[in-house]
Amino acid sequence: MLYLVHMIVRIPDTVAAERADALKADEKAMAQRLQREGKWRHLWRVAGEYANYSVFDVAGNDELHQLLSALPLFPFMQISVTPLAQHPSAIAPN
Repeated sequence: MLYLVHMIVRIPDTVAAERADALKADEKAMAQRLQREGKWRHLWRVAGEYANYSVFDVAGNDELHQLLSALPLFPFMQISVTPLAQHPSAIAPN
């Protein structure tokens, strides 16, 4: 199943810079691993914001929740999820 996921990251000022940098590095490593595995199909930055739009290709709601909640920056994210379905007029496969 495909999901469009919008993530907005808000790390509070109370988090030490070193800790925030470590979380960001861990997040990058996990995101790249999930992309190599084919589960995180697209990752697009929102210009001017600490946010992204991503497309995940996972078995279902439970797997998506498991992946998102395991992200190192998850505690600092506002996330919205939209399930996607193939459009009948689309000529490219999903």
